Amino acid sequence: MRRVDCRRCEAVVVEEVPWGDGKRTLTRAYVLFLARWARKLSWKETAESFRTSWEKVFDAVEHVVTFGLEHRVFGQIDAIGVDEIQYASTHKYLTLVYQIDLAVTRLLWVGKERTIESFQGFFKVIGDEVASKICFVCSDMWEPYLKVIREKCSEALHILDRFHIVAKMNKALDEVRAGESRRMAREGLTPVLKKSRWLLLKREENLKIEQRFRLRDLLRYNLQTVRAYLLKEAFQQLWDYTSPTWAGKFLDQWCRQVMRSRIEPMKKIARSMREHRGLILNYFRAQKLFSSGVVEGLNNKAKVTMRKSYGFRTFRCLELALYHSLGKLLEPESTHDFF
Repeated sequence: MRRVDCRRCEAVVVEEVPWGDGKRTLTRAYVLFLARWARKLSWKETAESFRTSWEKVFDAVEHVVTFGLEHRVFGQIDAIGVDEIQYASTHKYLTLVYQIDLAVTRLLWVGKERTIESFQGFFKVIGDEVASKICFVCSDMWEPYLKVIREKCSEALHILDRFHIVAKMNKALDEVRAGESRRMAREGLTPVLKKSRWLLLKREENLKIEQRFRLRDLLRYNLQTVRAYLLKEAFQQLWDYTSPTWAGKFLDQWCRQVMRSRIEPMKKIARSMREHRGLILNYFRAQKLFSSGVVEGLNNKAKVTMRKSYGFRTFRCLELALYHSLGKLLEPESTHDFF
């Protein structure tokens, strides 16, 4: 493209053409073409398939995502879900905020680390007006998230993450099993708990026939692990209730039973349930319309995007890839399309 000494601008400027932007070496159509394929393939595979460089694919994705974020319209957001995912082995986490309305699910925010400041950045982006109209919030028990939600969405119905409740209970059961298995080994007793981890953590309806027979034999023993397993299975009845009142009565009764069990990991779970009782029952007050199931599904897609990254080394690359895959952003117009 030619350089023009513009008398009106009193500067040397680059000739403007309808198919390109400034000094960018890729045309608008090719940028959009590469970005669309980068959503389906990894960036490395996209570069190899179309005989270009990884940097050109990155440039295309960055251009499309930047355009989409600048022209994004939040509109009415009824429900959001917040969760963290680990993106590096050195305990590095991302804070992801999703819109989980019944008609719309999309990624709204990617924050570095799972801190109060990271989550507050989301509310700075959407503004107080949009935040004040949020009716439902789904999250886990991570205290920084709970604090920000109480501050920014005090009028919203805060629903505690059902998935994480079950995950914490499975972790407590596994802790009981591991401790009792080690004790039995030290005392020279029959290792009846050997290779029983997934036998106890799986739901009964997901067990194979031979696993069901082995579980039936295991439940005949008077062990702490067996009692903890029965408590965990009894808790699943909570999700069958529809009334918050009756669900609350069941939860209180279950917590009292656990506190009398003398199984410390399960007692720790019961104390946490009592502390967050209101947030757990909000799931029923919302008529079970909103839960963490949608959030976990989107998290799985985010993890797939991270697994096929082929060389993402910076937060910026990961941020662009997640927005590109899950943000449902508006794309720039092109002079023509590839068929």
